[in-house]
Amino acid sequence: MTGMTVPWGRAFVFGISLLGANLITLPVEASSDSDASASDSTCSDIVAQSAPDNAQQWLVRSMYASHCYTFQARAVSIDALGVRTLALSHRIRDGIRQQVVQHLDGPSISVERRSPVGRLTWFESSSDTSPSAPDAWARHIATYYDVSLEHEERVAGRTAVKISFSPNDLQRYQHAWWIDEETGLLLKHMLSDTQGRVLETFQMTTLQSPEPYGGAVVSDLPIDITDVEWQVAWLPEGFIDQPIEPVVSEIEQRFFSDGLAAVSVFATPVGDSALDAGVHQIGVSTVAVEFQTLGEQRWQVVGIGELPPAQLLRIVQSVEFE
Repeated sequence: MTGMTVPWGRAFVFGISLLGANLITLPVEASSDSDASASDSTCSDIVAQSAPDNAQQWLVRSMYASHCYTFQARAVSIDALGVRTLALSHRIRDGIRQQVVQHLDGPSISVERRSPVGRLTWFESSSDTSPSAPDAWARHIATYYDVSLEHEERVAGRTAVKISFSPNDLQRYQHAWWIDEETGLLLKHMLSDTQGRVLETFQMTTLQSPEPYGGAVVSDLPIDITDVEWQVAWLPEGFIDQPIEPVVSEIEQRFFSDGLAAVSVFATPVGDSALDAGVHQIGVSTVAVEFQTLGEQRWQVVGIGELPPAQLLRIVQSVEFE
């Protein structure tokens, strides 16, 4: 396979917003009487709430924690590409989160992302005009995965709870999260295929000085769903069209997620170079490539995601141009 720049995968991300569902960050919004209002609460108020009683509450707690703690950490990522050691940093200043992942092996690579505390990239449906609350996100996951909870786990010298996500079908992979009991931060993520074989493990080895952010939590305005000249006619049940940051490029992109798994679909006119058609594996990510001809123009359609190859290929083959 040639001529393609593949986005960095799960190995370069951490927390809930960048690990696990690495493209999902939810606003802190009230959806029950026990939730603090986003308009008048602080991160300190949120993380001071009592410990969760069940798996769904732990998911919500972990989402809050991913927005509300500053920390430094070391981590390792293990997949088919090998073992990588990473330095992680999560800072918040004046309501802006700065997330940095730095490679400690091989070439010096640093990935940085900035976003407001509460920045959303999850919608319950493409017709939504407001973000979904974390409770809705957790319920959506529980619709398509059997979610179970185990206590008294230990990761990076810290007591954790383990949440296992077993899909209700063969159209997605298995996930397992280890969540720090004290803070709610995600310490470890494991991705396994439909046969139970581990595809990737991402784990913090040290978590240093986690401190709650004292500022207010506010919701950001939603980003519009990308307007493109084609549609994806088939997706596994539960995958929802999600907003993405606008990018000035000839490449048109759509992004979909079921709350845990994600897939990006790209379409671009074929120029002097093109990818090889078919399914390719790049680390933990699967890449599916198909071509369509419309009049005199040939289009290249590419899908990238952490899904079984047959499902990703079916998604790409279902693309219909207007």
